[in-house]
Amino acid sequence: MKKVMLMAVAILFSAATVFAAHSTNPVSDTTKTKKVKPVAKIQYTCTMHPEVISDKPGKCPKCGMTLVEKKPVKKKAEPMKM
Repeated sequence: MKKVMLMAVAILFSAATVFAAHSTNPVSDTTKTKKVKPVAKIQYTCTMHPEVISDKPGKCPKCGMTLVEKKPVKKKAEPMKM
């Protein structure tokens, strides 16, 4: 009778372990979080004088032209070296 009780307890313990290992609450994976790009600050420049840069729209101090939004320069891909 003791053997049967020991076997029953062992089976129940094994079953409880298996069900506990397969819980319904998935663990969140922190390696798959989204990376947020920093917001680029808008700069304004003169079309005639590109060295004139301002954080807000206005007039060029050299020629009086309206400053336009400066476009970010895209980097060219370097050719692969083999």
